[in-house]
Amino acid sequence: MDAEVFRAWIVSAAGVIEANRDHLTQLDAAIGDADHGINLARGFTAVLGALDAAAKPPATPGAILTVTGNTLISKVGGASGPLYGTAFRRAGKALGDAADVDLPALSAALDAALAGVQQLGAAREGDKTMVDALAPATRAFSKAIAEGASPDDALSVLAEAASAGAVATVSMQALKGRASYLGPRSVGHEDPGAVSTALILGALAGAAQAGR
Repeated sequence: MDAEVFRAWIVSAAGVIEANRDHLTQLDAAIGDADHGINLARGFTAVLGALDAAAKPPATPGAILTVTGNTLISKVGGASGPLYGTAFRRAGKALGDAADVDLPALSAALDAALAGVQQLGAAREGDKTMVDALAPATRAFSKAIAEGASPDDALSVLAEAASAGAVATVSMQALKGRASYLGPRSVGHEDPGAVSTALILGALAGAAQAGR
C-alpha cells in the first residue's frame, strides 16, 4: 500500500464522516456536547485542504498520516481533535519513511495509534469510548494476519470488528469524558467516538482493498 492508497483512505474517511455528520452529532447530543460530527467533519475538511495545499505533497504513507494528525489537532475542538490527531500522528511515526506498507506494518501502526489514544485519554476497553472500537479492531486484524488471512479478508475483519465494537458500546455505562457525568443514563446509547472510529477504519479497509 503506497501513498496513493493512504491518500484515498483519508479522502474516503472525510467523505464518510461528512455523510454521517448529523448522525454522529445526534449520538453526541444524547451523551455529550452535540458537536462530534460537526467538529470531525470540519477537521477532515481541513485535512483535505492541507494535503492539497502543501507545496510539496506528502510522498509517503507516514507523511500523509502525520499531516492528517497535525491538522486534526490544530483544527478540531473538544476531545476528538487531540485524540484522533494523536492516533494519526502515532501511526504516521510508526510507518516512518517507508514508501510501501504491508499488512504487518499497518497493523503495527494501528497498534501505535491505539497506544497513543489510551495514553492521552487514559481509557480502557469497556469505558464507552473510541477505544471500544479501535482495540478490538486492531486485535482482530493482527490475529487475522497471523493466521494467514488474505489481505482483503484481514481488512474486512478489521472493519467488522470495529463496527461490532461500536455497537457493543450501547450496553456500556460511560466511565470517561462528558458522557460519564450521566452515569447509568449513558447506557442505551452508542458512543459517537466508537462509531466515528468504525467509519474511519471502514474507509481504510475499502481504500486498501480498492488499491490492491
